[in-house]
Amino acid sequence: MLAFNLAWKNLKGAGLRTWLNVAVLSLSYVMIIWYQGLLDGWQQQARNDTIEWEIGGGQYWHRNYDPFDPFSLSHSHAPLPPAIAQLARRQKIVPILIARGSVYPQGRMQSVLLKGIPPAQTILKLPTRKLHTKSDAIPAMIGHRFAKATGLSRGDRVMLRWRDVHGTFDATEIEITAIFHTNVPAVDAHQLWLPLNRLQSMLQLPGEATILVNALGLKAVQAKPFIYKNQSVLLKDIDEIIRRKSIGGLVMYLILLSLALLAVFDTQVLSVFRRQKEIGTLIALGMTQGAVVRLFTLEGAMHALLAAALAAVYGIPLLIFQAANGFSVPQSSQDFGLAIADKIYPVYGTSLIFGTIFIIWMAATIVSYFPARKISAMNPTEAIRGKVR
Repeated sequence: MLAFNLAWKNLKGAGLRTWLNVAVLSLSYVMIIWYQGLLDGWQQQARNDTIEWEIGGGQYWHRNYDPFDPFSLSHSHAPLPPAIAQLARRQKIVPILIARGSVYPQGRMQSVLLKGIPPAQTILKLPTRKLHTKSDAIPAMIGHRFAKATGLSRGDRVMLRWRDVHGTFDATEIEITAIFHTNVPAVDAHQLWLPLNRLQSMLQLPGEATILVNALGLKAVQAKPFIYKNQSVLLKDIDEIIRRKSIGGLVMYLILLSLALLAVFDTQVLSVFRRQKEIGTLIALGMTQGAVVRLFTLEGAMHALLAAALAAVYGIPLLIFQAANGFSVPQSSQDFGLAIADKIYPVYGTSLIFGTIFIIWMAATIVSYFPARKISAMNPTEAIRGKVR
């Protein structure tokens, strides 16, 4: 307790120098927590949106299906296995048939992926019920990004051309019955959603599908020739992107923390130099050199504690405001092919907050210890005279 009181008096006696160090350290606290909270919020939002709109509880892929090879689609379909067909009838699995095609908005050709999906499905957030229509044209729905790229609006009719399983080209008119807004480009970009039975008829593939989407919480079953992909596999790309962003943010952490710790280190070095007589007197009065080292180390640790208190004063309202109102993302950033919402709401977990406080506190304590080690080489008599051996 005596050491704590003495360290506190020394910090107050340092005046402005102490508070400058504390201010820089507090900025490190707030910036690290805010940036990592923003990444955690983006990851949580991206994962939730991808699950709701695209992957559900997992997917079964046809063994020949490769999402990065459009030419694999011509032989990436098969009838539903009996166990899967039964689950599909109970709306526990959503079969999706994928093919290539072309649309001609305003006379311009646009390549598209044709995706057939049951209009009555409820597993995915896609508004597939809007594919029910009494129009003579085939109903179709598109995402807002594709609608913007093609200039199509709800109620527009456009010519669609495709190639069936026998290689024969055919064409018909489709009507845009819905335009949905989503943060997941994987269900929007250059994609045309049609009723599954209509697309199966167009391609002459009755009862066949390319991928199958599992309901949340439904256990995987054997479904050859389909291969099951769980959520961890399907969300791997998102997790990897966030991980790389976190590594990039580490550079900012190191710069902020280095500036703060350098200030603490310089302060402690200056204190050891300027307070030689004080240190010699303390040692001469019976304080061991180890106790003096601990005193200086404690002063450095108290810089971090005061910084945490100062960061709480202005950081908590700022972070709460950010978590409530979100961080607006530029429109251009939403066209990178990633699941990014208009606003990202940071998530500040207890492990993030207390972990950051502990790391900075430990770092400040360690950098304070190294200058204090010089005290162990002091001779009390020479220290009182202002000379250090």
